[in-house]
Amino acid sequence: MINCYDIDFSKVTVLVVDDVPINLILVKKMLSKFNFNVITADNGARALASIKEKQPDLLLLDILMPEMDGFEVLRRLRENPEYDTLRIVILSALNSTEDIVKGYQLGANDFITKPIILEKLVNCVATQLQIIKK
Repeated sequence: MINCYDIDFSKVTVLVVDDVPINLILVKKMLSKFNFNVITADNGARALASIKEKQPDLLLLDILMPEMDGFEVLRRLRENPEYDTLRIVILSALNSTEDIVKGYQLGANDFITKPIILEKLVNCVATQLQIIKK
């Protein structure tokens, strides 16, 4: 397990995408404890625009959203070579084997099911960031 309390995350930008405002607040609050720079988007289209503009280091992506779901956001990002190195973690209440497999097949780097456990979230994010550094 990674000791997240000894790592400086203040230079790391994480984009959290979820259509439920309380989920955005919750994840932002969790990650802010570790000094992450957290930005949010409340739908898939805004997420894509935010990624292009802010170039986050990591994306925490919900699946169930109106208009453009997380799977479509993931598909579009992975089709664009510009985002090959973007680490994408699905953060969803969906937990069927089919949904998890589909997420990985579309190019997710990890999959966390809700409800969110702080330690699991922070360790997952830290692990993904260590992979980027290698």
